Amino acid sequence: MTTQSQLLRLGLFDARVPRYTSYPTAPHFSAAIGAGEFGDWIAAVPAGAAISLYLHVPFCRRLCWFCACRTQGTKSDEPVRAYVEVLLAEVALLRERLAPGVRLARLHWGGGTPTLLGAPEITRLAAAITEAVPPTEDWEFSVEIDPNEIDAARLDALAAAGMNRASIGVQDFDPEIQHLIGREQSYGVTAAAVAGLRARGIASLNADILYGLPNQSPARIAASVQQLLSLSPDRVALYGYAHVPWMARRQQMIPSESLPTPEERLALFETARALFTWDGYDEIGIDHFARPHDGLARAAREGRLRRNFQGYTEDAAPVLIGLGASSISRFPQGYAQNAPATSDHQRAVREGRFSTARGHLFTPEDRLRARMIEAVMCDFRIDSAELTEAFGATPAQLSALYAEAWRAFPEMVEITGAGLVVPERARPLTRMIARCFDAYDLSRAGHSSAI
Repeated sequence: MTTQSQLLRLGLFDARVPRYTSYPTAPHFSAAIGAGEFGDWIAAVPAGAAISLYLHVPFCRRLCWFCACRTQGTKSDEPVRAYVEVLLAEVALLRERLAPGVRLARLHWGGGTPTLLGAPEITRLAAAITEAVPPTEDWEFSVEIDPNEIDAARLDALAAAGMNRASIGVQDFDPEIQHLIGREQSYGVTAAAVAGLRARGIASLNADILYGLPNQSPARIAASVQQLLSLSPDRVALYGYAHVPWMARRQQMIPSESLPTPEERLALFETARALFTWDGYDEIGIDHFARPHDGLARAAREGRLRRNFQGYTEDAAPVLIGLGASSISRFPQGYAQNAPATSDHQRAVREGRFSTARGHLFTPEDRLRARMIEAVMCDFRIDSAELTEAFGATPAQLSALYAEAWRAFPEMVEITGAGLVVPERARPLTRMIARCFDAYDLSRAGHSSAI
């Protein structure tokens, strides 16, 4: 039996499963967690601790049809300027509750389009954040850059504010595919943005590229990957396009009949994967690639790879606080999400309170299962000794959990004396195998294709 026929028999090409950037996943958050719990969890961060911050800017000059992120279009800069004022007030609320000496290890600005902010707003916002939470000596400040929405003044402001990693969304360089997904961004515009970043000393560059787009073929994705490789990004996220028009109405603009089949999606992924590895990138988890010198590659080699709402990361901070509409925070106690609607979020902050609308309080079983899922997603193996030491898991408990995965994928997981292993041939099934350790009802949300 061929590998593809095994994958077909095991349901890879039909399954829809979570991406597992959190556990439990966001559809299982509830209104039981509100601003009170969020404020208490912030106050409980120990003095002197290092934390991470994520800042969400939910505005775009144009709405790309493929995107399912929480964002809204704006032709004017006025809504963006007003939003910055709210972010400044939110930073002040955070500062009031943090213990003395808390430091900032990671700062990421995402969206939407953070580079819609003008240079003065970038400078003010970055200064307010670093005044409220002083950075550690080796902090990382990353920003999602839209090559169509950046200029010298904004690049100068970001560099002066301490940005030392940039992330550029490429998706695909083929003009026809760009037109079909509503994201027209030429190679020349992208290369100019990269040159501008490097001219300002921003040495670390991330890039995103998608497979599974309309009218994509192995030849077309190979051409886009080769163009991307000419820009020498330090790390690349090779994401599968998630066609979820029932969740993101703008995706209804994409002709579903032009989308590749699941089997074709796997071929597209394998084509891109072969080019990245041939060019010397290390494979990171299920869909990332990094140069061997990059921090993500080092973390993977050393068993320190983690997974959060931005995907794979080497961020070890126990607390990630989200600022802005829809942002999700992670604390040792649980998750807390800000109001998804920009208007609701801004109203709450202007009234002097956090906008926390929902979240989840971790149970001991959540913590155990979350680590098992993360280990499968990051390392393709689960270490029983780690789970026993960190979570008090018993051999009988782990055996029962491993048995669930074995029953579902008897030829694709290996149970050893040390734990559970996902061999290389089974890695396309990783998200499905991770689902075996998910205790929540997956019917509550429409998840994306498993491949």
